[in-house]
Amino acid sequence: MTVILQNALPVEMLVPHVLPGVAPCGADDWLRVDEAYAAQMAYRIVLMADKPKEVLWLSPDALPAAQEVLHEALGILPPLGFDVQSDHVICPDDRRVSLDWDDPLRTMGHLMQQDVCLLEKRGTEHVLTGAVLCFPASWRLADKVERPLSAIHDPVAEYDESLGRRVQRMFDGVRAGRPLWRFNRLNYVDADLYQPVRKAGGNTGEFTRSERQCILRLPRSNAVAFTIHTYVVPNIG
Repeated sequence: MTVILQNALPVEMLVPHVLPGVAPCGADDWLRVDEAYAAQMAYRIVLMADKPKEVLWLSPDALPAAQEVLHEALGILPPLGFDVQSDHVICPDDRRVSLDWDDPLRTMGHLMQQDVCLLEKRGTEHVLTGAVLCFPASWRLADKVERPLSAIHDPVAEYDESLGRRVQRMFDGVRAGRPLWRFNRLNYVDADLYQPVRKAGGNTGEFTRSERQCILRLPRSNAVAFTIHTYVVPNIG
């Protein structure tokens, strides 16, 4: 078990959680850096090297959207402690990351704590067309690629037809420059950030795992980026 813990959850994630629970997010607040940055990034680098097929995937048609979300991220990284240059970035942990525009999701995976999923509208639903997903919480990327929102959330008991329509309206309605955010919170028996299959133990366990999820519209491609910042802390009940 790889144990990487934050000191505490952000205050705004301590309130009761009700689905879908979305709220406006600051235009630049879809990326954050916290005290677990260096440890989480070291683990992400290992996962991308050892399990590339499990944590990285991009449809060829989604390359422009992936390049766009990297471009958007680079614009807001400097105040977070990053030194952004034309061909590389110096990160808060002093790593130098080259900017590879042919592999933008892998590049983002080396820069940011957040996982990033790309969804593009096909027909009446948004479909998962790419992701860097190093810290899955009880789902496998290979099971979800090229699938619509309704199929992605199929195992979630609370995700009924009514909630599915509300979530799709949210993805349809989010506007460029006006992202949204939500969070979830569950108890886990294992603190490991990489859990494509949740360890047995139900809703009991030593650790609280919470995801700060942001939803933003990319203005040029019109794709939606769904970012996931994962926090793990000792069980808060």
